[in-house]
Amino acid sequence: MELSKMEKNFKFNVFRNDKNIDLTLFQYGWEQCTPLHSYGPAKRNHYLFHYIFSGKGFLSSTDSAGVTHLYKLEGGQGFLICPGQVNTYYADEKNPWEYAWVEFDGVKALEYMEMAGLGWDRPVYHLKKREEGGLLKNELMSIVDNPFGSSINQIGHMYLFLDGLIRCSVNRRTAVQAGRMRDTYIKETISFIENNYARAITVEDIAEFCNINRSYLNRLFKESTGKTLQNFLMYYRMNRAAELLKISDLTVNEIGKRCGYQNQLHFSRAFRNIFGMSPIQWRKKEKAEEEL
Repeated sequence: MELSKMEKNFKFNVFRNDKNIDLTLFQYGWEQCTPLHSYGPAKRNHYLFHYIFSGKGFLSSTDSAGVTHLYKLEGGQGFLICPGQVNTYYADEKNPWEYAWVEFDGVKALEYMEMAGLGWDRPVYHLKKREEGGLLKNELMSIVDNPFGSSINQIGHMYLFLDGLIRCSVNRRTAVQAGRMRDTYIKETISFIENNYARAITVEDIAEFCNINRSYLNRLFKESTGKTLQNFLMYYRMNRAAELLKISDLTVNEIGKRCGYQNQLHFSRAFRNIFGMSPIQWRKKEKAEEEL
């Protein structure tokens, strides 16, 4: 049976097993784009990487500071779209690109992208040697052309693709280097909270201080600490409040204000959520235990 024009120019599939924790696929495909074929502006919930086989196109991508950049790309390059990042991409009018893509995520996804030298502020992928692109193409098409293969087979090829992506990157980083970048952001975040928890700071204020996108910082922080920024800020404030309740005679209202809560009701509610009792009850309990 002769393939339709659509089948000749486009392939798309959804991964059928999302139970892998370290790394999983969501969808993948290949396309020979028509002139000026575009997608966006849009956001993705997961990482999306395109590797360009041939032709040309353009990527409009917003960095962690909210600034939009336009990149002109061609065969042998690739581009990454991070979760929550606003982007638009479109094919060249005269020489439209052909590419394959994978949408993926997982506990190790961020680390792998950092090792490949990619991120919110570095969306464009460059090969050390142009001839190494064949490896990336082969592994991607092994996934794209085998949609009914086992999930183990597809994830295996995904790992091989990422290994090649890292090894062949002109901006390759070691796991240690990638970890240092995350550690820097985490240390800056915790330091800012320690010095400003008494003010009415928000997650947006923290991200602005670190000069990084809020969603990206929140993701880094949760993967490193197990808590979202909002939860960590609340836990930090409540621990400081508990300390003041124990060592001072300040009123609950005064302690709440010293911990960033101008409304005593909101403070008491947050305290109860963490300690399972009101600030007054907690203070009485602590004093009773001291007298024993």
